[in-house]
Amino acid sequence: MTVYVIDDHPLMRDALTMLVHRVKPGLKIIPVHKLNVVESTVEKNGPAELFCLDLQLPDTLGMSGVQVLKAKFPDVPLAVVTSSSASEYEDRCLEAGADAFIEKSSSPNQIIAALRTLLVTEDQPSDEEAPSAGPTKLSKRQKQLILMLDQGLSNRDIAEKLDISEHTVKVHFWRLFRRLGVNSRTQALHFARTNGWLGI
Repeated sequence: MTVYVIDDHPLMRDALTMLVHRVKPGLKIIPVHKLNVVESTVEKNGPAELFCLDLQLPDTLGMSGVQVLKAKFPDVPLAVVTSSSASEYEDRCLEAGADAFIEKSSSPNQIIAALRTLLVTEDQPSDEEAPSAGPTKLSKRQKQLILMLDQGLSNRDIAEKLDISEHTVKVHFWRLFRRLGVNSRTQALHFARTNGWLGI
């Protein structure tokens, strides 16, 4: 499987490549400088395990990169790695379908921790993995899901309350579980309680 690093700055592409290798050595990593060549690059180099996307590309505007990638590759995890402000863009990116939002100003360890939640699965354990590797901020929708989980609501109940389909609820849970590095509702609630998130 292959990781695609989509950024028009060579130095940032090289830095991300090194950090991804630290998370999961041996991955094939392909640099991409523009969004409009991603599809052909994937066809040439093989299925994507992860996209790392900069918001500020020559052929993107605002959230367009996230929207285009999720439309073309809905099942591939997407990490936005950007110099754009989290306060302005994080919730919007996560609501648009991104699985992680990483500021370029973050420390290498913070970036590695965020990438690990998307690249390391339960059958591929990492010695470095620790509870602190979890995210420190959730999107508004993810906060709602955590609170509704705590209330014991079913997917159908949640769908009715949020006025969305049950399928969309399942997609939101999948993203939440990937973000937290858990595999079930019970684990997500335990993580939330352990980290004091039920007051959010």
